Amino acid sequence: MAKTKLMLHDFYRMKQAGEKICWLTSYDYPTAQFAEAAGMDMILVGDSLGMCVYGYAGTVPVTMDQCIVHCEAVRRGAPNTFVIGDMPFLSYQVSVEDAVRNAGRFLKEAGMDAIKLEGGVRVARQIEAITNAGIVVIGHIGLTPQSSGQLGGHKAQGRTADSAQLVVEDALAVEQAGAKMLLVEAVPPEVTAYIAQTLSIPVLSIGAGPRCDGQLLIVSDLIGQFQAFTPKFVKKYCNVAQVITNAMKAYCDDVRADKFPGEEHCYRMLEGEHDKFAARMKK
Repeated sequence: MAKTKLMLHDFYRMKQAGEKICWLTSYDYPTAQFAEAAGMDMILVGDSLGMCVYGYAGTVPVTMDQCIVHCEAVRRGAPNTFVIGDMPFLSYQVSVEDAVRNAGRFLKEAGMDAIKLEGGVRVARQIEAITNAGIVVIGHIGLTPQSSGQLGGHKAQGRTADSAQLVVEDALAVEQAGAKMLLVEAVPPEVTAYIAQTLSIPVLSIGAGPRCDGQLLIVSDLIGQFQAFTPKFVKKYCNVAQVITNAMKAYCDDVRADKFPGEEHCYRMLEGEHDKFAARMKK
């Protein structure tokens, strides 16, 4: 039986009922298939694909075209899951018109259910305009990787009373502008709890503690595929990097020892055809 696709009203019902929303990033067709089979509520095609797929040092180099291609693949892999496209750096900051146009591409070209963008007060106009265009917007505040240079690097936010107040102000601005959900990253759970209790929209966490309406992780962190670093908030549920490396080593060993391919891996000629072939080659 096909998985039932959850929609926006389902996430609001889950918030009211105290049911946790579970979502994960995905960047390709097979991983999206796995996520849907696992019963994931939502999938984010994050601009973290810059690091996890392309090996960039950060998310800033990621382009709209790259995001669209990966969103198309994930949609094919998870047709019955709520999928969000992540707006990359400079796809919405330059102007409101750019923001609406690029947000629309995620729906028109890749069949996304919503878009996500980073920022609070400073992108309220963009959120409002995209929402007015009929597109579901998910906000993202706290540690916002695209602007991490302004934040002093990839550091937790809201750890002092002053900075916590700024995070809350961003959250309120995002909701007031019309966003339908909010992602809070790398913020103390005390602050996230206050935001989740104050806002009427679902408030979701990535490294912002358990006292919210749901959790997000980067799939490459969850499965132990990304090796460059592991954020404090990540729980690795398996180590596919070691599994894959071991499999590749075993393959190399078999090839070098002439153990692969074996007879069971070969396509033999039909009966009698080898003799005909040999005779022709003699001529």
